[in-house]
Amino acid sequence: MSTSTRTWPSIAAQAERLIELGVDRISGLPADEIRRMAAGSAVPDTGDALLVLPAKLAPASLLAPLLRHGGKPGFVVVDMPDLDDFLPIEGVTVPGTAGYLVHGLERGDEMANWSPDEALPAITGAGRTPLTVVEGIHWLLQQPDVLERNHCFMTIASRKRTAKGKLDTRTPAIWISNGTGRDGKATRNAPKIGWCWAGNRHTWLGFASAAGRLPIG
Repeated sequence: MSTSTRTWPSIAAQAERLIELGVDRISGLPADEIRRMAAGSAVPDTGDALLVLPAKLAPASLLAPLLRHGGKPGFVVVDMPDLDDFLPIEGVTVPGTAGYLVHGLERGDEMANWSPDEALPAITGAGRTPLTVVEGIHWLLQQPDVLERNHCFMTIASRKRTAKGKLDTRTPAIWISNGTGRDGKATRNAPKIGWCWAGNRHTWLGFASAAGRLPIG
Protein backbone atom coordinates (compact mmCIF):
# COMPACT_ATOMS: atom_id res chain seq x y z
CA MET A 1 0.00 0.00 0.00
CA SER A 2 1.26 3.49 -0.81
CA THR A 3 2.25 5.54 2.21
CA SER A 4 -0.07 8.26 0.94
CA THR A 5 -3.17 6.02 0.87
CA ARG A 6 -2.73 3.93 4.01
CA THR A 7 -5.32 4.10 6.81
CA TRP A 8 -4.26 6.25 9.74
CA PRO A 9 -5.27 5.64 13.37
CA SER A 10 -7.13 8.50 15.01
CA ILE A 11 -5.10 11.04 16.98
CA ALA A 12 -6.74 9.74 20.17
CA ALA A 13 -5.62 6.20 19.29
CA GLN A 14 -2.11 7.47 18.56
CA ALA A 15 -2.01 9.12 21.99
CA GLU A 16 -2.97 5.84 23.63
CA ARG A 17 -0.26 4.06 21.65
CA LEU A 18 2.39 6.47 22.91
CA ILE A 19 1.16 6.02 26.48
CA GLU A 20 1.15 2.23 26.09
CA LEU A 21 4.81 2.41 24.97
CA GLY A 22 5.78 4.60 27.93
CA VAL A 23 6.47 7.77 25.96
CA ASP A 24 4.61 9.73 28.63
CA ARG A 25 7.26 8.69 31.16
CA ILE A 26 10.08 9.49 28.75
CA SER A 27 8.68 12.93 27.99
CA GLY A 28 7.60 13.84 31.49
CA LEU A 29 4.13 14.65 30.17
CA PRO A 30 1.36 13.01 32.19
CA ALA A 31 -0.72 10.56 30.21
CA ASP A 32 -3.81 12.73 30.69
CA GLU A 33 -1.97 15.71 29.21
CA ILE A 34 -1.16 13.72 26.08
CA ARG A 35 -4.81 12.65 25.87
CA ARG A 36 -5.91 16.28 26.30
CA MET A 37 -3.64 17.40 23.45
CA ALA A 38 -4.99 14.67 21.22
CA ALA A 39 -8.59 15.60 22.01
CA GLY A 40 -7.93 19.25 21.17
CA SER A 41 -6.07 18.68 17.91
CA ALA A 42 -7.53 19.92 14.62
CA VAL A 43 -6.81 17.10 12.19
CA PRO A 44 -6.34 18.16 8.54
CA ASP A 45 -9.19 17.27 6.18
CA THR A 46 -7.00 14.60 4.60
CA GLY A 47 -7.08 12.66 7.90
CA ASP A 48 -3.46 11.54 7.57
CA ALA A 49 -1.93 13.29 10.58
CA LEU A 50 0.76 11.96 12.91
CA LEU A 51 0.96 12.98 16.58
CA VAL A 52 4.54 13.91 17.55
CA LEU A 53 6.10 14.88 20.86
CA PRO A 54 9.11 17.15 20.19
CA ALA A 55 12.71 16.07 20.62
CA LYS A 56 13.16 18.33 23.66
CA LEU A 57 10.66 16.07 25.48
CA ALA A 58 11.15 12.76 23.69
CA PRO A 59 14.75 12.46 22.38
CA ALA A 60 15.41 10.09 19.50
CA SER A 61 17.91 8.05 21.54
CA LEU A 62 15.21 7.18 24.10
CA LEU A 63 12.51 6.48 21.52
CA ALA A 64 14.65 4.21 19.34
CA PRO A 65 14.43 1.10 21.61
CA LEU A 66 10.63 1.29 21.41
CA LEU A 67 10.68 0.51 17.69
CA ARG A 68 9.92 -3.07 16.64
CA HIS A 69 10.46 -5.10 13.48
CA GLY A 70 10.49 -8.88 13.27
CA GLY A 71 10.10 -8.99 17.04
CA LYS A 72 13.38 -7.10 17.52
CA PRO A 73 13.71 -3.75 19.35
CA GLY A 74 15.22 -0.75 17.63
CA PHE A 75 18.75 0.46 18.30
CA VAL A 76 21.12 3.31 17.49
CA VAL A 77 24.41 2.49 15.77
CA VAL A 78 27.44 2.64 18.05
CA ASP A 79 29.12 5.41 16.07
CA MET A 80 26.20 7.79 16.54
CA PRO A 81 26.24 8.46 20.31
CA ASP A 82 25.46 12.09 19.47
CA LEU A 83 22.11 11.31 17.82
CA ASP A 84 20.25 13.81 20.00
CA ASP A 85 22.52 16.60 18.77
CA PHE A 86 20.95 16.31 15.30
CA LEU A 87 18.52 19.23 15.23
CA PRO A 88 16.11 20.65 12.63
CA ILE A 89 17.87 22.25 9.68
CA GLU A 90 17.41 25.83 8.54
CA GLY A 91 14.05 26.18 6.83
CA VAL A 92 12.38 23.46 8.92
CA THR A 93 10.23 24.93 11.68
CA VAL A 94 9.11 22.53 14.38
CA PRO A 95 6.30 23.93 16.56
CA GLY A 96 7.43 24.84 20.06
CA THR A 97 4.36 23.33 21.68
CA ALA A 98 4.25 20.20 23.85
CA GLY A 99 2.95 18.28 20.86
CA TYR A 100 2.25 18.79 17.19
CA LEU A 101 0.84 17.12 14.09
CA VAL A 102 2.71 16.19 10.93
CA HIS A 103 0.48 15.57 7.93
CA GLY A 104 0.78 14.30 4.39
CA LEU A 105 3.64 11.88 5.12
CA GLU A 106 5.43 10.09 2.30
CA ARG A 107 8.27 7.56 2.53
CA GLY A 108 9.90 8.98 -0.59
CA ASP A 109 10.55 5.70 -2.40
CA GLU A 110 10.76 7.53 -5.73
CA MET A 111 14.00 9.14 -4.55
CA ALA A 112 15.75 5.88 -3.68
CA ASN A 113 19.36 6.02 -4.88
CA TRP A 114 19.43 9.81 -4.56
CA SER A 115 21.87 11.46 -2.17
CA PRO A 116 20.59 13.70 0.65
CA ASP A 117 22.22 16.65 -1.08
CA GLU A 118 20.14 15.88 -4.18
CA ALA A 119 16.91 15.05 -2.35
CA LEU A 120 16.59 18.11 -0.11
CA PRO A 121 16.09 20.72 -2.85
CA ALA A 122 13.67 18.39 -4.65
CA ILE A 123 11.56 17.99 -1.50
CA THR A 124 11.49 21.68 -0.64
CA GLY A 125 11.01 22.63 -4.28
CA ALA A 126 7.82 20.56 -4.28
CA GLY A 127 6.52 22.59 -1.33
CA ARG A 128 7.12 19.77 1.15
CA THR A 129 9.30 19.42 4.23
CA PRO A 130 11.72 16.58 5.10
CA LEU A 131 11.10 14.66 8.31
CA THR A 132 13.27 14.91 11.40
CA VAL A 133 14.56 11.69 12.92
CA VAL A 134 12.18 12.06 15.89
CA GLU A 135 9.25 12.40 13.47
CA GLY A 136 10.41 9.35 11.56
CA ILE A 137 10.54 7.31 14.76
CA HIS A 138 7.06 8.50 15.80
CA TRP A 139 5.73 7.40 12.40
CA LEU A 140 7.14 3.89 12.86
CA LEU A 141 5.82 3.67 16.42
CA GLN A 142 2.33 4.16 15.00
CA GLN A 143 2.76 2.27 11.72
CA PRO A 144 5.62 -0.24 12.06
CA ASP A 145 4.91 -1.79 8.67
CA VAL A 146 6.05 1.42 6.94
CA LEU A 147 9.58 0.11 7.48
CA GLU A 148 10.13 -2.55 4.83
CA ARG A 149 13.35 -4.20 3.77
CA ASN A 150 14.73 -2.41 0.71
CA HIS A 151 12.15 0.37 1.23
CA CYS A 152 13.42 2.32 4.22
CA PHE A 153 14.02 6.05 4.57
CA MET A 154 16.27 8.91 5.54
CA THR A 155 15.26 11.77 7.86
CA ILE A 156 17.31 14.62 6.48
CA ALA A 157 15.60 17.44 8.37
CA SER A 158 17.89 16.50 11.28
CA ARG A 159 21.51 17.59 11.01
CA LYS A 160 24.28 18.39 13.47
CA ARG A 161 26.43 21.51 13.47
CA THR A 162 30.15 21.17 14.07
CA ALA A 163 32.07 23.38 16.48
CA LYS A 164 32.89 25.62 13.51
CA GLY A 165 29.23 25.95 12.58
CA LYS A 166 29.34 23.75 9.50
CA LEU A 167 26.97 20.85 8.91
CA ASP A 168 28.23 17.44 9.99
CA THR A 169 28.21 15.38 6.80
CA ARG A 170 26.26 12.54 8.44
CA THR A 171 22.52 12.36 7.77
CA PRO A 172 20.23 10.18 9.94
CA ALA A 173 18.32 7.27 8.45
CA ILE A 174 16.13 4.42 9.66
CA TRP A 175 16.45 1.00 8.08
CA ILE A 176 16.51 -2.71 8.90
CA SER A 177 19.74 -4.20 10.20
CA ASN A 178 21.33 -7.16 8.47
CA GLY A 179 23.06 -8.07 11.73
CA THR A 180 26.51 -7.69 10.22
CA GLY A 181 29.62 -5.87 11.38
CA ARG A 182 29.37 -3.83 14.55
CA ASP A 183 25.58 -4.19 14.62
CA GLY A 184 25.99 -7.79 15.82
CA LYS A 185 24.07 -10.91 14.77
CA ALA A 186 21.46 -10.38 17.49
CA THR A 187 20.23 -7.24 15.74
CA ARG A 188 19.37 -8.91 12.43
CA ASN A 189 15.96 -7.62 11.27
CA ALA A 190 15.88 -4.97 14.01
CA PRO A 191 15.03 -1.33 13.23
CA LYS A 192 18.29 0.58 13.01
CA ILE A 193 18.90 4.29 13.51
CA GLY A 194 22.05 4.99 11.56
CA TRP A 195 23.53 7.54 9.21
CA CYS A 196 24.74 8.02 5.66
CA TRP A 197 27.03 10.61 4.12
CA ALA A 198 25.18 13.62 2.70
CA GLY A 199 26.69 13.05 -0.74
CA ASN A 200 26.18 9.29 -0.99
CA ARG A 201 23.38 7.30 -2.62
CA HIS A 202 21.71 4.11 -1.34
CA THR A 203 19.27 2.02 -3.35
CA TRP A 204 17.24 0.95 -0.29
CA LEU A 205 16.70 4.43 1.20
CA GLY A 206 14.05 6.93 0.20
CA PHE A 207 13.55 10.34 1.83
CA ALA A 208 10.63 10.76 4.22
CA SER A 209 8.77 14.04 3.91
CA ALA A 210 5.50 15.70 4.87
CA ALA A 211 3.11 18.36 3.64
CA GLY A 212 3.42 20.34 6.87
CA ARG A 213 3.29 20.64 10.66
CA LEU A 214 0.54 21.97 12.92
CA PRO A 215 1.00 22.99 16.60
CA ILE A 216 -1.18 21.59 19.36
CA GLY A 217 -0.99 21.59 23.14
